[in-house]
Amino acid sequence: MTDDETPLPPDELGRRLTEVYDLVGPLYRRAQRSVERGLTDGGLSLGVRAVLTLLHRNGPMTVPQMGRAQAISRQFVQRMVNEAADQGLVESIPNPAHRRSSLIRPTEKGTAVIGEVLRREHALLRETGGGLTDAEVTACLRVLGELLEALDHVDDD
Repeated sequence: MTDDETPLPPDELGRRLTEVYDLVGPLYRRAQRSVERGLTDGGLSLGVRAVLTLLHRNGPMTVPQMGRAQAISRQFVQRMVNEAADQGLVESIPNPAHRRSSLIRPTEKGTAVIGEVLRREHALLRETGGGLTDAEVTACLRVLGELLEALDHVDDD
């Protein structure tokens, strides 16, 4: 095992992961502003975009499932689902697993809208520089996943 492959001692790990958190906040806020600017022409809010993306990637979901997946309150997700439904982007369907919690799925219009948003984002992200390798992106995803899991105890509501 090389020095790069040796797990960090806890104190050093804590310092290095603080560097990650220091980058994640500004990254998230800049990405959010970028997405909002790209969505304003169609009247699609960031919250509705998040709902549509979840449904696009996971298929029909309940509001509580979406809240857990995004670590946000069910109440906020419900407002976004209502907004998306008002725009004809999603619809409720019966949930065979739970009578009182309907499944939400995108309509044809919703599928088309999120497809176009994701195509535009993909085109933008293709231009990311730095010569990143698959191994580097995989390591980044692993680290962020570990940080997210370490905060599982934090209440979403």
